[in-house]
Amino acid sequence: MKKLKNLSELVQIREQARLRHQKVVWTNGCYDILHAGHVLYLQSAKQLGDLLILGLNSDASVRQSKGPSRPIIDQEQRAIVLDALSCVDYIALFDDPSPYNMIAALQPDIYAKGGDYTLDTINQAERRLVEGYGGEIALLRGIDGLSTTAVIKKILQTYQ
Repeated sequence: MKKLKNLSELVQIREQARLRHQKVVWTNGCYDILHAGHVLYLQSAKQLGDLLILGLNSDASVRQSKGPSRPIIDQEQRAIVLDALSCVDYIALFDDPSPYNMIAALQPDIYAKGGDYTLDTINQAERRLVEGYGGEIALLRGIDGLSTTAVIKKILQTYQ
């Protein structure tokens, strides 16, 4: 996977982008059972800047936030699929419940979150961090009914 980078590699990439006056967009999530809602969201996030860095929750991180039955697809397979998307420039795996430390190190120009969030429901520590260094928070509109949870429910209803 050519797009999967560690934090030190991403810091160098970020610095090069800053020198070229390129806008870096950060987003993060589980991306378990990739669907059209994910792809449309990532394409919208990419349009906000020049480089899109995607923070991908590790399997351990997904279990912490979604419960012991998730992820459905393991982190390596999720990363392979995301690596194939032209709108994603770089991918970073993170184990923590929040990518706060990665955001702090990279200081992306734009922090993009899906339409199911508001300024009041995003992680407030991440919000204060981004606002503190002068970054922009972009809330991108989601598509009703397109979520991993909805896909899982449909699968269960169809095959039980």
